[in-house]
Amino acid sequence: MSARAGAGTGEDPGAAAARLTGRPATRRRPLSAMLTEVTLDGGQTVMVKRGDDPGVVAAEAAGLRWLADAGTVRVPAVHGHDRHWLVTEQVPTGHPSTRAAARFGRDLAALHAVGAPAFGAPPPDGPADAYIGMAPMRNVTGTDWPRWYAEHRVLPYLRRAVDDGTVRRGEAEVIERACERLPELAGPAEPPARLHGDLWNGNVLWGADGQAWLIDPAAHGGHRETDLAMLHLFGCPHLDQVLDGYQEVAPLAEGWADRVGLHQLFPLLVHTVLFGRGYAGQAVTVARAALAR
Repeated sequence: MSARAGAGTGEDPGAAAARLTGRPATRRRPLSAMLTEVTLDGGQTVMVKRGDDPGVVAAEAAGLRWLADAGTVRVPAVHGHDRHWLVTEQVPTGHPSTRAAARFGRDLAALHAVGAPAFGAPPPDGPADAYIGMAPMRNVTGTDWPRWYAEHRVLPYLRRAVDDGTVRRGEAEVIERACERLPELAGPAEPPARLHGDLWNGNVLWGADGQAWLIDPAAHGGHRETDLAMLHLFGCPHLDQVLDGYQEVAPLAEGWADRVGLHQLFPLLVHTVLFGRGYAGQAVTVARAALAR
């Protein structure tokens, strides 16, 4: 869950944690406007998030549970939530290592292989109207990945960016042409994978236990290469080892490296909507590269 703070409930994070866990709060340490580290009676420390839209909290809680149910990647346990508050396990942080990266790759491959009912399927009990970061993300299901990806992951954000003036009409046409060619560019058909959905480096915690933990999911059924493309987009420690571990468990289809840019169109356009013109150029560049193939 990203920064949609200010629930306006009048309740502080310590009181919310106490109510949702049944244990009094003894210490509070604000980390941001929306995130607080709270120590409960008995010494356990939890993370408390606040969201102003009930869909944000519901989507993250459902996503964390859906990922945890796969029994593969490490995710913080959900200790309680309501319409405006989410209480989760605190993950003591450590440092990335090649060993942890390789294990993360293997675990991520196993997560994807657990699958999803359809492309765009939300987690059980998760809302169809979810979020990726601060941007709304609607989970509409489909069976044909190229068509679904264009209609429900790329074009909605492209239209908003054009309306906002952050993507010019001529640039939008380049991205639209790439979407039209997705059926021939997408590679072999694959079944829906169980995705984290917002897998940039900031949502990977390298734990003190020597393992990678995933936080802040925008979980849904999608193409497994999309999660990997997000790891490429903003960099990830020991990414080569992550990919090696992944390939050990579930080798990627031939030509996957040439498709990274196509899978990055979605997060790049989300960032264009949220943060402006700087990301628009990257989106157009990867679309042009796809069209040149």
